[in-house]
Amino acid sequence: MAGGGGGGGGPGPGPGRVKAGSRPPWVGLAAAVWVQVAAGSAYVFPLYSRAIKEALGYNQQALTMLGVGNDVGENVGLVPGVLANRLPPWLILVIGSACAFFGFGTLWLAVTKTVAMPYWVLWIALCIGTNSSAWLGTAALVTNMRNFPLSRGTVAGLIKGYVAVSAAVYTETFNGMLGNSPTNLLLLLALGIPTACIVVMYFVRPCTPSLDEDNSTEHSHFMYTQISSVVLGIYLMVATILGDTLKLSQAVTYLLFGIMILLLLAPLAIPIKMTLYPNKQTKEKPSTLAPSYSTDSLSGADPENSQPLLGSASTTFATGTNESDDSTDLDLLLAEGEGAVNLKKKRGPRRGDDFTFLEALVKADFWLLFVVYFCGVGTGVTVLNNLAQIGMSVGANDTTILLCLFGFCNFVGRILGGSVSEHFVRSRMLPRPFWMMCTQIIMVVTFLLFATGLHSLIYVSTTLLGICYGVQFAVMIPTVSELFGLKDFGLMYNFMLLVNPLGAFFFSALLAGYIYDKEAARQHPGVLEPSDCYGPDCFRLTFYVCALVCCCGTLLSVLFISRIKPVYQMLYASGSFRHPRSQQQLH
Repeated sequence: MAGGGGGGGGPGPGPGRVKAGSRPPWVGLAAAVWVQVAAGSAYVFPLYSRAIKEALGYNQQALTMLGVGNDVGENVGLVPGVLANRLPPWLILVIGSACAFFGFGTLWLAVTKTVAMPYWVLWIALCIGTNSSAWLGTAALVTNMRNFPLSRGTVAGLIKGYVAVSAAVYTETFNGMLGNSPTNLLLLLALGIPTACIVVMYFVRPCTPSLDEDNSTEHSHFMYTQISSVVLGIYLMVATILGDTLKLSQAVTYLLFGIMILLLLAPLAIPIKMTLYPNKQTKEKPSTLAPSYSTDSLSGADPENSQPLLGSASTTFATGTNESDDSTDLDLLLAEGEGAVNLKKKRGPRRGDDFTFLEALVKADFWLLFVVYFCGVGTGVTVLNNLAQIGMSVGANDTTILLCLFGFCNFVGRILGGSVSEHFVRSRMLPRPFWMMCTQIIMVVTFLLFATGLHSLIYVSTTLLGICYGVQFAVMIPTVSELFGLKDFGLMYNFMLLVNPLGAFFFSALLAGYIYDKEAARQHPGVLEPSDCYGPDCFRLTFYVCALVCCCGTLLSVLFISRIKPVYQMLYASGSFRHPRSQQQLH
């Protein structure tokens, strides 16, 4: 099953792979940019949520429950996570395209009042539509993480960064090309996402990864891609603000849109350059230290000829964890010789090895990461889902700028989280979750700033929260792959994403929606179902609760970091990722 990106083994690239160091991995990364921009459909819920509320007469709590459906669809990706090892990426993209077509198409029919539909049908349709994000994101992220296993943090930051900047892409398109029409936006989501995926799906495919960590050309390619993405983010923020504050002519609007498309095509410059100026020295060098990463099925290595990463015992990495593992191995061997144990049954994967999903599920570190991530992202998504109402409650009526600002800062946080954590994990062996802890401390302060209800602080608070929210994503992804391997990475990654709908349900629907409607009823005593609430009391208690949750997340992250620090000292003792031991797996 080499064509599926995760199954099959044996020597050589296999029928579904292309050789290491060639252009296709970079073409696939450029194609993944468009897939991830399309996958950001869940971020534009605030752009059409008010149209749903007004057209169908829903109150704020009903709307926040739709927001929960938005997050459930986006983040419940267990099925694509399982199928990532069984289906080729193009087929996963096709399934995601179908979800977008039917889900957003149904919403378009309801908002335009073409077909009358009950609330529960719209909720399910929104889940199906935004679930396209899970399918698209899984295909792009898993494939590229496996194609570039030596640069996991950088790749994770780039891939997820473009999802974040997609909010600004959709906002710019919404303002400039769609005439601020929510119905046109829903139609674009229903037809545009499948079109984009069909165009690029051939290029998102598994390739045998290059294992040369000293490849300066690859580093420069990643640097170019990061710079071009930052330029895109800055451009989108400036263009959106200009379009929202100035009356631009149609010609200028089309020009701005065209520049955005060119910037989205910028990553294609790498494979074009590799075609026009091929590097004749890029030949694979034999290395006895070739890491096995996530199994031979991913790297295309021959299990019979694989060299162990560690010559003898684990003494290459002088950490207490490895000494303890060595003594444990010796005890197990002696016990097996005496017939006391069966070594094959007793010996399981260590942190840093390839875990199956069920093996990871019983590990304390897996659940610590889950809870820490929940504290950061579960609270952040509450603000995102209610950003329009939060802005209006403090007098910032132009919520488009707030959404654009959050999207851009979310993007910056993902890029920084991936690249900064990659630098420090290589140079200082600093566990990546250290940055989750730092940003959650900042989030505590940010939620307290939100709670003041001051109009002058709303933009500062949104900026800080967007950056911290993005860092949580960029750090979680490579952490999962480093602690538990790439074998079932797609499933583990999508399991972690369940914190989004859980956070949206507990903090947004049950807490924020209830408090908002209660305060709105107090402000409008004569109205049966008031829709608007003004003043700091609309969300103040919600922000206090979110700040308290982030305090708990900070404390748990300290415990988590102390537990996994020896693992990172083992994995990055040589200055780049090294698998702790070679693994030979039979498929």
